[in-house]
Amino acid sequence: MADIIQLLPDHVANQIAAGEVVQRPASVVKELLENAIDAGANNIKLIIKDAGKTLVQVIDDGKGMSTTDARLSFERHATSKIRTADDLFKLHTKGFRGEALASIAAIAHVELKTKQEQDEVGTNIEIEGSIVVDQEVVVTPKGTSIAVKNLFFNIPARRNFLKSDAVELRHIIDEFQRVALAHPDIQFSLYNNGSETFNLPVSNYRQRIVNIFGNKTNEKLVPVEEETEVLKISGFVGKPEFAKRTRGEQYFFVNNRFIKSAYLNHAIASAFDGLLKSGTHASYFLNLEVDPQTIDINIHPTKTEIKFDDEHTLYALLRSAVKHSLGQFNIAPVLDFERDNTLDTPYKYNQGVVAVPKVEVDKEFNPFQEEKRSFTSTMSYKKEATAGWESLYQGLDTNNDNIESDFGDVNFEGEASTASIFQKDKAIDNGNSTYQLHNKYIVTTIKSGMLVIDQHRAHQRILYEDFLQHITVKKAVSQQLLFPLELHFSNQETAIINNLKEDLENTGFIFSSISDETVEITGVPVSVPESEVSIILEQLISDIENEVPDSHFSITDLLAKSMAKSLAIKTGQSILKEEQEHLVNKLFACKEPNVSPTNRTTFITLTVDELDKKFI
Repeated sequence: MADIIQLLPDHVANQIAAGEVVQRPASVVKELLENAIDAGANNIKLIIKDAGKTLVQVIDDGKGMSTTDARLSFERHATSKIRTADDLFKLHTKGFRGEALASIAAIAHVELKTKQEQDEVGTNIEIEGSIVVDQEVVVTPKGTSIAVKNLFFNIPARRNFLKSDAVELRHIIDEFQRVALAHPDIQFSLYNNGSETFNLPVSNYRQRIVNIFGNKTNEKLVPVEEETEVLKISGFVGKPEFAKRTRGEQYFFVNNRFIKSAYLNHAIASAFDGLLKSGTHASYFLNLEVDPQTIDINIHPTKTEIKFDDEHTLYALLRSAVKHSLGQFNIAPVLDFERDNTLDTPYKYNQGVVAVPKVEVDKEFNPFQEEKRSFTSTMSYKKEATAGWESLYQGLDTNNDNIESDFGDVNFEGEASTASIFQKDKAIDNGNSTYQLHNKYIVTTIKSGMLVIDQHRAHQRILYEDFLQHITVKKAVSQQLLFPLELHFSNQETAIINNLKEDLENTGFIFSSISDETVEITGVPVSVPESEVSIILEQLISDIENEVPDSHFSITDLLAKSMAKSLAIKTGQSILKEEQEHLVNKLFACKEPNVSPTNRTTFITLTVDELDKKFI
C-alpha cells in the first residue's frame, strides 16, 4: 500500500498558521505594533483604511533590518528574539515564535521598506500570498514601514466572516489602546481613512490613560502602588461611583504585555466588595512586574493568556494592594487606630478643667398635667381672641360628648360612588385574572388552559416593536428635562452616539450638543426615566462595540433591541395587577408575540389535558 502521509507545502502550512495568528485585521495590528516596539522605536504610526480590510500600515523609527534579515523575516520560525528553549522562560520581548510575518504574508499583499541607521539605502520587498514578487534597493528613512493590503484576498471564506467596518475598527482601536497603555514612553498615532483618531505623545502613565479615555478620566483614578519580592504593582483603579455596566476599561499588563485573567479580575472585584452597585464593574489599569521565569507566555496563540507559577500569592497581594489604596484615599471606610492630630483638643481648651456634666431632673414634672393645663389656657385664650367671629362656630361650644356625637353623624361625600367605580364583576375577574409567580413569570388563564409568560422577554418584545415603529415613522414623543443632562464619554463613544444621533432623536431623545467627550441631552422619550439615560447609552455603545450588530441587521434594529433590553422589566421585579394585565394585552397586540427580539420564547401554554395527565 502506498504511503499516504506527506509534508505540507510551505504556503499551505503558512495559511494554516495564519488561522491561529491572524483572525481579523486587529490581529495584524497587534503583531506589527509589537514588532515595532521590539525594534526599539520611539515613534510609531498606525494607518488604517476600511477597518483594516484594505490597508494596515505601521511605520516606526526603530533600528530597521539588513537586506538579509528583511528577506528572512518572512520565513516560518525565523526570529531574532530567542536562540534556545531556555530563552522562552526569560522573555523580555513581545514576539518570539517567528510565525507572524510568515502567516500575514500568506493571506495578504505585503510591502516592506526598512533601513538601518548606518546604511545609505534600504530594502523594499513585495510579497503576495507567500510569493516574493519583487525585491529591490530603495531610499527610505531609518526604521521600518510595513503595509498589509487586501487581507484574506486568497481566502474569500475568511473574508466573508469579518464583521462590519464599525466592529472591526473597534477591535483595532482596542489593540492599539492596549499596546499604547503598556508603553507610555513611546509616541503613538492612529489614522483612520485619512483622519487622525489618536495622537499620544510621550507621557507618564496617568497622562497616557487620560489622553486615551478623555480628560474626565483623571478625576476617576485612584493610584495603586505595592512592591514585594514576588510582585511589583503599579497603576490605577477607578472610583466606585464611576463604575460602568460594561467591562471595557479593565486592563492587566504583566511585564508590559496585555493579558486577560478571570482569576486576577476576581481579586479586583473582591477588593471592591460592598462598594459597587449591582451589575456594575470597576475600571482598572494595572501593571504587574514579575520574574519572567515564573510565568509561561506560550500557552495561547494570541499570547493574551499566561500561566503563573503561584497564582494564589498574586491574588492575595493584588487584592490587598487595591483594598489598601481604596482605604488610603478615603474611597472605602477603614478602621485606623493610630492617633489622628485632627482629634486633638483645641489649644484654648488645653488648660481647662474637665468637669463631669450634671443632670438635673424635676421629679414633680407631669407631662399630662402640663398638656391639659396648656390646652385649657389656649382654649380660653382663643375664645377671647375670636369673640368677634365665634358666631361662625355656633353649635361647637358644647361639651366633648356632644362634639363626638355631632361628628359621628357626618356623611363623607362621594364615599359610596367611589367604591362602585372599582368594583369588578367576579365572573369577569375570574376569567381574566393574572398572577405573578416568583416575580419572574405572569400566569393567566385562557380557554384551553393556562398561559405562563416571561415578563422580561415579553416586555422586551413590546418595547422593541414600539421603538422600531417610532424610529421608522419618526413620530416619537419627548419629555423636556427641567435641567439639561450632561454625560461624559470617551472620544470613540461620543463618535458612536453622534453616528446614531438621528435614530436616537426619532425615539424621543433631544441632543443640544455632542462634543469630543461630552453629550448634553435636553429631552428623553416619555417612557425613559432620567436616571436610566446613561445606562441606555452605555448599553447601546457596548452592543455596538461587542459584535452585537451583524451585517444582516441594520443600526435601527440594533438601537431598538438595545433600548428594549435596557428598559424592560427585570426578572425579580414585582408589578401590580393592572400592570400585569396591561403587559399581557400589549404582548398579544404585537406582530410577533411568540419570541423576544433575540428570538427567545416569551410564553408557554399548558392545556387542561396536559394538566390532567399530571394527575394520572
